[in-house]
Amino acid sequence: MAKVCIIGAHNTAFGAFVEKNRETGEVKDTKSFYELIVEAGQGAIADAGLNADDIDAVWLGSCSPSKFVNQEHVAPLAVEVAPEALRFKPMTRTEGACASSSVALYNAMYAVESGRFKNVLVIGVEKMNLLDTKGVTHALACSSYWPSEGSRGMTFPGLFAELAKSYFAHYKFDEETYRNHLAHVSALAYRNGAKNPLAHFGPGGLPEKRGLLDAASILALPGEGRGSNPLVAPPLRLHDCSLVSDGAAAVVISAGDHAKQISKKAVEIAGIGHAVERSALENRARLFELEGAKHAVNTAFKEAGITLADVGMVEVHDCFTINQILCTEALGLSEDGRGGFDYVDGRFSHEDDCPVNLSGGLKAKGHPVGATGVSMHALTYKHLVNEPIGQTRAKGTPEIGVVLNVGGAAVSNCATVLRRI
Repeated sequence: MAKVCIIGAHNTAFGAFVEKNRETGEVKDTKSFYELIVEAGQGAIADAGLNADDIDAVWLGSCSPSKFVNQEHVAPLAVEVAPEALRFKPMTRTEGACASSSVALYNAMYAVESGRFKNVLVIGVEKMNLLDTKGVTHALACSSYWPSEGSRGMTFPGLFAELAKSYFAHYKFDEETYRNHLAHVSALAYRNGAKNPLAHFGPGGLPEKRGLLDAASILALPGEGRGSNPLVAPPLRLHDCSLVSDGAAAVVISAGDHAKQISKKAVEIAGIGHAVERSALENRARLFELEGAKHAVNTAFKEAGITLADVGMVEVHDCFTINQILCTEALGLSEDGRGGFDYVDGRFSHEDDCPVNLSGGLKAKGHPVGATGVSMHALTYKHLVNEPIGQTRAKGTPEIGVVLNVGGAAVSNCATVLRRI
């Protein structure tokens, strides 16, 4: 079977695109859900060097638009990317929590592989900041296992805190050790994000302004008061958590032989792994590792015919700093239980053989949940075609990049191997 290729990509800026009046509570939308879809879709088609008429179908990933923006039936909104050209084309929405748009990409791949379509547009989008903190927390909690988690007040910081507690207990780390590990992960994200003009915490953003680009500065923050780093869900603190962001991203994919004929920027989707774990944490025995993610990675590597030594960069799902460590271990970049020590030792920066999250990751680039999966693929693609956005790999353009995107509490695990042709 001929491989499917990405031939174009676009990532909008990520951020909080609202103006909030603290006195009246009024919220003004400054870049809407609908505008984000159109910008990402138009940008990806243009980057692919195609006309909208060339697009045969659209897949759109979005996590919870009905709660975030009161909008269901979202796939048809992509018609507005190019109304005359895309009207009457088939369009489908997927949902997989924070992996919603990776699932969209995979479903679009299956459609291209079937031979039914040649060129497919894949969009990921989320608009989160119209809601207050309570509203965002509830919307996200609906992606947990509601009977035993969300309905009992369990939040996503709380769920990943359970993974953190299990991990630290299993490896017998004391508080000083694990806080140091997590601070180094945060600092790397902030340094990379400060180079990314599209990042929520981009150049001149809060971490750079406050000098939080090294672990010592993060560890020195007080636990309470203005400018503090309070506990959110012990042992996780504010600077262990990703951002509530608005944004969209899109890619155009084409059948392999066709892609090579029409594009000089074709990147092969060489292998994928989509492994779904049991939803409820209470049904899992080994919370100190991401078993589903490991399975997805092994499947993707086997399909692509690669080993870890072939990989030149990775984008991993750092919704919380603990999950970046767990993803690093799931990929095999670190031995189990050693990920945090490797970050402390300075590994995985842009100078490393295999940098992690050159984009700044969810922690600094931002995490508009439905957009995250396609964004990870889009920005990896840009590195592979030597058009990097933001921080670059010091050792040159990589030939192979890997994306590891998870949805929910590492329930929907999507691993993708991308290879430059």
